[in-house]
Order: sequence, then structure tokens, then C-alpha cells
Amino acid sequence: MVSAAGKAARAQETREAILDAAERLFAEHGVGEVSNRQISEAAGQANHFAVGYHFGTKADLVRAIVRRYTADLEERRLRLLAEIGDSGDLRDWISCLVRPATDHLDALGVPSRRAQCMAQINTVPAMRQIVIEESAATPSMRASLVGMLRLLPDVPAAVRRERADMSRLLLVHALAERERALNEGGPAAPTTWAATATGLIDALVGLWTAAVSDEWTT
Repeated sequence: MVSAAGKAARAQETREAILDAAERLFAEHGVGEVSNRQISEAAGQANHFAVGYHFGTKADLVRAIVRRYTADLEERRLRLLAEIGDSGDLRDWISCLVRPATDHLDALGVPSRRAQCMAQINTVPAMRQIVIEESAATPSMRASLVGMLRLLPDVPAAVRRERADMSRLLLVHALAERERALNEGGPAAPTTWAATATGLIDALVGLWTAAVSDEWTT
């Protein structure tokens, strides 16, 4: 007879297998093109209703994927925040937005589909809102944004919102393209994740410190 602990461990293994399968299929085909049944089969589950049983709706499954990703980013970002303290350097705060993701993806090794999965999720408005809710709600993300925006007092609120959207799009899709290149052995493959992070930080510092046109301030 299987113990309660054994059943719990088996259920957790099944959940992880489903998350891995969903992540790969979403990355390759898009969220809307993949059924729960296909995910169950790819996860090696004879029960075609395994996704619904363990997660509920597809939105619930997406939320679980996002939470698995952000949980590791939270730990990494909190460590970075502890290191930079009350820094007055904008690069330090933007590094807290970028390096947790690049370090996480580096640790996954090759091949991986996580960044590509997140990019696909972000193409679906309802699912993108889940990503925004889950990532923005973490204490480390809130602290990083407060620290960053503290150094940009002259940027109007409307411009901040626009540049925040630009930053999110740049990060999501640049990471996905880098991951894809690694998987395929493309031209970007020799570049390290650390170098990718440096390039993204350079770009985001430039974006946030760019001059604001008069139409935004009149």
C-alpha cells in the first residue's frame, strides 16, 4: 500500500511532468494551438484529463508555469537587491530586472524552452495579464521598480508606463530568441548568457534615460 507521502511525491512528479510538457508544446506551437489532451499525452499520462485534474483550466496551468519561473527569479533577485543596497546607479536596479532571468536560463542548460514558452504566453492578452500579475506582485520586483524609478524623477508617468511596456517586450523576446539560437546552434549561440544580460542592461539604460519629447510634457 502506497503511503500518503508516496502519493504526494507521485502527484508532484506528475505535475512537474505536465508543466515540462506544456512548456515545450507552448514554446513550439503556441498556447492556443495546444490542447490539454496533447499535454497529458506528452507528459506520459494515460489519463487524458490529467491536466484538468492537477491544474484545472488552461489559465490555471499557465499560472503554474509562470509561478514556477518567477519563484526562482524571486530568490535570485532578492540576493541581488541585498548586494546593491541603496545604490544610486541605474544600472544596478536594471540589472535586478535582467540578471535573475538570464542566470536562471543559463542554469537550465541546453536545450530549454522556458523563455520561448513565456514569449508565446505573452502573445495571448488574457495569458499575458497572468504574467504581469504574477511577476509584478513579487516583493523583489516591486522593490526593483521602486529603486529604479526613484532615480528617474523627471520621467512623466505616461512615459514610464510606455517604457515599462517596451522594457517587458524587449526582455521577453530577446531572451526567447537567445534561447532558440542556443537550441538550434545558430549565430548567437557562442554568446554567453552573461554577455546577453550586459547587452540588455545597456539597451534598457538607454531606453529609460532617453530624452522625453516635448509632446509628453506639454
